[in-house]
Amino acid sequence: MKIHRLISALILATSGAVFAQASAPANPAATPVLDAKQANQQQRIDQGVTSGQLNKREAARLQARENKLAAHETGAKADGVVTRKERVRLNKEANRDSKAILKQKHDRQKAKS
Repeated sequence: MKIHRLISALILATSGAVFAQASAPANPAATPVLDAKQANQQQRIDQGVTSGQLNKREAARLQARENKLAAHETGAKADGVVTRKERVRLNKEANRDSKAILKQKHDRQKAKS
């Protein structure tokens, strides 16, 4: 009975270590979630310009926000590690930018034809 418990404990301990290694990012400076958000937001801005939902001025402001987010991301990656605190800050900024895109696309202002 004691041997079964010991074997079970060893299996759990080693599987936990393997899982921890598998879930840790290979590159501590990688930001795949943020990169996906940025790509999606860029696509939304481009679509808004194409459809006329965003005028030139709105699109320029939104693009400036996206550029600022990219600069903040570059700064966070400068030391080779993006900390949890930095990731949270960058995600909050991306979420604010996303809300700004939504607001500008649906504010009933249209691009001049």
